[in-house]
Amino acid sequence: MELAEKDKGRDFTLRNARMDDIDQIIKINRLTLPENYPYYFFVEHLKEYGLAFFVAAVDDKVVGYIMPRIEWGFSNIKQLPSLVRKGHVVSIAVLEEYRRKGIATALLEASMKSMKNDYNAEEIYLEVRVTNYPAIALYEKLNFKKVKVLKGYYADGEDAYLMARQL
Repeated sequence: MELAEKDKGRDFTLRNARMDDIDQIIKINRLTLPENYPYYFFVEHLKEYGLAFFVAAVDDKVVGYIMPRIEWGFSNIKQLPSLVRKGHVVSIAVLEEYRRKGIATALLEASMKSMKNDYNAEEIYLEVRVTNYPAIALYEKLNFKKVKVLKGYYADGEDAYLMARQL
């Protein structure tokens, strides 16, 4: 699926990730995030959840990605315990020099739409470092709410917010 973001006055395009994007996605992950995953992890997610796995490209160069998965589990939103199908943003990243151009917002919106329409997810959640203020602001702009603090979530001991919203 190619989204013509350039038509909206943006200088990037979104499309579903392909196997030949994996090396560039891993490079972006290593350059921008302290949480890194092995090659097979990206491949598995692309094979299983490819309709909601997007990349952003500028002049055919991949500059950002969103890697999701779909899970069954207890709702992060509903008051009473209930099992729901939910999307999980495992990883989202944009190269530093391409930030603040709407790329992460577009990636999230495209992936959320696919999670709902293609995978029948009812809600979406993610974990974010409590000190990652730009990301938290982005998620809040997209109506994510802080659900709880996950103490010592990251390998370096930093806490995370679990943030979620309905789809």
